[in-house]
Amino acid sequence: MKSLRLGLTFVRHGETQFNKEGLLQGQAIDGPLSEVGLQQAEAAGHYLKDVKFSNLFVSDMLRARQTAETIVKHNSSCAGLQLVCDPLLKEKSFGIAEGKRVQEAKDMAKAAGQSFATFTPLHGETQEQVKQRVKEFWLKMVQQVWREHQLNRSDNERSSAPQLDGEEADDFPAHALVVSHGAYLCVTMRFLVDDLHCPVPDGCSRGRMFSLSPNAGVSRFVLTLMKEDDEAFKVSHIQCLFVNKGDHIKT
Repeated sequence: MKSLRLGLTFVRHGETQFNKEGLLQGQAIDGPLSEVGLQQAEAAGHYLKDVKFSNLFVSDMLRARQTAETIVKHNSSCAGLQLVCDPLLKEKSFGIAEGKRVQEAKDMAKAAGQSFATFTPLHGETQEQVKQRVKEFWLKMVQQVWREHQLNRSDNERSSAPQLDGEEADDFPAHALVVSHGAYLCVTMRFLVDDLHCPVPDGCSRGRMFSLSPNAGVSRFVLTLMKEDDEAFKVSHIQCLFVNKGDHIKT
């Protein structure tokens, strides 16, 4: 059975004018980063400049692409790598609530007797629909990374990665950067914890684990993938190093 040790770094896009004004963007509104958002993307780029990325994935929406392009330009390991724009990484669709204030959407949810996190406005995506996109992207990403970075390791090699502390995550055979959106990444975190059984880090509550990342916030995971012939991929080890880190942002 072959294995691959993989680092995963998730980044939420920088601030837009809609973020600043407390308005929902979703999918219908594809605006650029604000001046503050551009500064946040630069800060994320400086923070991640020494991480050795092997694969780059980004939502095909403008705010995410601008953030990813800014991060990539600061990182010499990204030279020559393709920035893969994937619609599976789009933000959650908020239907008729897009363009409205977040508080209005919260009021809609309250009127429907639901929490905002699980509420689906008319014509919007359900949590399950977003999760399906997360799962589709996960499999697509893993297949691509495995194909490009398949390792010839002995069958008796340990299948679990050693425990890491702090931010020691820049020396993996493969390390993917994934730039996406707030609500989408919340669902992604739930997928990693509930479906892939990633333990919540010590000192971090489930509430914080699944909370909205700050703009240009960073989360990092390390995992070991296992595969034998035509069998499905298995995750033999997964660890969250940190989630929704934002102290690199100075605005």
